[in-house]
This record gives sequence, structure tokens and C-alpha cells, in this order.
Amino acid sequence: MDLKSKIRNVPDFPVKGIQFKDITTLLKDKDAYRYCIDQITQHCKSLKIDYIAGIEARGFVIGSPVAYNLNVGFLLIRKKGKLPADVERISYQLEYGENTLEIHRDSLKKGDRVMVIDDLLATGGTTLAVFELIEKLNGIVVGADFIIELEMLEGRKKLSGYEIFSLVKYNI
Repeated sequence: MDLKSKIRNVPDFPVKGIQFKDITTLLKDKDAYRYCIDQITQHCKSLKIDYIAGIEARGFVIGSPVAYNLNVGFLLIRKKGKLPADVERISYQLEYGENTLEIHRDSLKKGDRVMVIDDLLATGGTTLAVFELIEKLNGIVVGADFIIELEMLEGRKKLSGYEIFSLVKYNI
């Protein structure tokens, strides 16, 4: 399936110079959406995963059906102040600012195996921060799955040593 034809490019969003890859056009196409979920589910099947962790917000849309398909739990990785109970948090740098992500402290037991899912891998900063958050709770990060990878930003290098999977790669 030609997934690139289903992804809208939005120039200068959220700031000038960024070419935002918008998956809302892919998600509204039932066949493309199903294909993405099925491919990511297939990739995860043999990896002995206890949980899928979705990064707010598009990681929820992709990760939840994958967790359902695999019959594993789903963990929310949310922006600061969105979770109601005791949280572990991490702050990190973005290409255009800073962000803080949180997870409930009681989400994991020591040794739980977690696959992180999000829509896009750019520099790898957000994903690496989530890996660190999971490891702070004594979870084992299996890796991360994405619909889109921006190869020119070399995020995969930052995540070296983990299982990384993406469906669509851009080099420009």
C-alpha cells in the first residue's frame, strides 16, 4: 500500500521551516489505517511484550488497537498535568522547545516488557525520553514502532540498541 499518498504534508507547522507529516488523512482512510495497525501488530507479535505504551496523542490512536490485537495492556504517556494519580515525569528538548511527559508510577512492575508506539520518529528525543521514563520504573523497553520515520534527522541512531520499526521513510 502506498502510505505516502495518504499522508498530508503541512509546511511551516508548528513553526516556520518544519514540514509536518499529518496522519489525519491516513487515519480517515479505513484501509490505510487498518493496514498500519495490522503491520505494526505483526511486527510486535514475536517480541514478548507485556504492554504497549502510546505517546500522547497520536500514539494512543495507533497503540490502542495494537495492544487490543496482541491482548496486552496499554499505558498512557501523557503531557504534564494530565494524569490524575502519582506520576513519574521526564523533561526533554524538542527541535522547537521543551516538553515534559508523565506516566503513572504504578504502571509497571520490575521486568515488564514495553513496546512504545507513536506516529512519527524525527530526532528520537521524545522516544528516548519515554524509554528513560519506562526504565525509571524498572520496565524493559523492547523498542518502538512508528508509522513515519524522517531518516534525515537520524532518530534511529539516538535509539540504537532497541528494536525500531517504521512503515514509511522520508529522506527529505
